[in-house]
Amino acid sequence: MENQDQMRVLVVANQKGGVGKTTTAINLGTALAAIGETVLIIDLDPQGNASTGLGIDRKHRKVSTFEVMTGERTLDAAIQATAVPRLYVAPSTLDLLGVELAIANEKDRNYRLRNALRAMAGRNALPNGERITYVLVDCPPSLNLLTINALAASDSVLVPLQCEFFALEGLSQLLSTVEQVKRSLNPGLTIHGVVLTMYDSRNNLAGQVVADVRAFLGDKVYETVIPRNVRVSEAPSYGKPVLLYDLKCNGSQAYLKLASEVIQRERNLRAA
Repeated sequence: MENQDQMRVLVVANQKGGVGKTTTAINLGTALAAIGETVLIIDLDPQGNASTGLGIDRKHRKVSTFEVMTGERTLDAAIQATAVPRLYVAPSTLDLLGVELAIANEKDRNYRLRNALRAMAGRNALPNGERITYVLVDCPPSLNLLTINALAASDSVLVPLQCEFFALEGLSQLLSTVEQVKRSLNPGLTIHGVVLTMYDSRNNLAGQVVADVRAFLGDKVYETVIPRNVRVSEAPSYGKPVLLYDLKCNGSQAYLKLASEVIQRERNLRAA
């Protein structure tokens, strides 16, 4: 992305469902905002769970990422404030299910999100004059045109990986897709890191999965591990990130640590 000193774009992606992808996007975004960043979450999943988890009622999604992807509206027009200071969202609706048909014949179909972000970066997108410093893109659990758009628009990929027996199954496919996008659409794309989610310290298998993933991916795996936590699971039903729902729980503290680690990696990347 251009203007990378001002705005970094991270895509939260894994084609497997149930790995904590949307939960990570919501709570990492909240944690980044809590430590002073100005964050935009772009909901590119037709299910709209990130929007719901941030308290955006479906009837209030007048402009969604569908209109942004079809070019009917700018990204600025879709952005809404959340209950978290410095955290904004571009919500999605079920209309996104039809976006592939709507833009299938367009030459720039793979770059719709990138173009929308570049247009937004060129001006003050927020009414209060704040500059967005981080964009997190929440993708559907599949490698479709929406995910390709997110990868083509992003600086880096953040991969949530559940601590379960089949954790590494499918990861190679995602990494292969990232390499393909890097070769053909976005030469600057990198893997920012893999975050292990839903860790249960009482489960011996979970510990073995953590060890296996670290052995396979080395320092690409974040030190922070997100625990399986009831408060994290409950928070979306109240339309709140877990940091608003229960700041002191283990899940909230883990996401704050992950945010600090993400920012430290960003500093290292820029210094390299």
